[in-house]
Amino acid sequence: MRRVAAGGSTVYWTPGSHILWRYRENAGEHFHICRPVTVVRDDEELLAVWMAPGTECVKPVLADGTPVHGEPLESRYTKARTVQRDRWFGNGVLKLARPGEPWSVWLFWEPGWRFKNWYVNLEAPLARWEGGVDSEDHFLDISVHPDRSWHWLDEDEFAQAQRAGLMDTQLAAQVREAGHCAVEVIRAWGAPFSDGWQHWRPDPAWPVPSLPDDWDRTPAHVSS
Repeated sequence: MRRVAAGGSTVYWTPGSHILWRYRENAGEHFHICRPVTVVRDDEELLAVWMAPGTECVKPVLADGTPVHGEPLESRYTKARTVQRDRWFGNGVLKLARPGEPWSVWLFWEPGWRFKNWYVNLEAPLARWEGGVDSEDHFLDISVHPDRSWHWLDEDEFAQAQRAGLMDTQLAAQVREAGHCAVEVIRAWGAPFSDGWQHWRPDPAWPVPSLPDDWDRTPAHVSS
């Protein structure tokens, strides 16, 4: 179910709606990651979605079926790839994204709802369409812990992506700058870190969204 913002053209989803959260291959239009999620909140300030444990997703693998992270870094981004369906392992993930921001913030929990950490995923600002949101991952990430400490993640992958030609110098500089902006928010303990989302819990009545057969369809984008 969707609703249209008063006085605007952006279409917002109502809580409980099922949408797709997808990532394109770098420098391409094909999607290699797709995760069905349930909308928690959607308005002009924030999109929050829940990916439930056991959700059927699409993930990239090497052409022979080898997991991507099982391949040495030096050849990880040059070997032929395909995609496969799989189930999200472990506990669920709450994803938060503000319109136009070049990162999203994910929350992870240990079993028993013991909060583990926030994860800042640097990415292209989300592009909305009628069935969900699309982005492109930018390799570099940040882990933020309950004591407010933080550290960079995947700097080796970020560097290798540049060497492999998946990211030019200009984009790499933009991504690094976005990371520094995210760090400023962390140091100031701004939203969403200060908003108490670690205490949020999903509605137990929510069903796990299904992965549609046409998960990789390419509709017209609505807005970003």
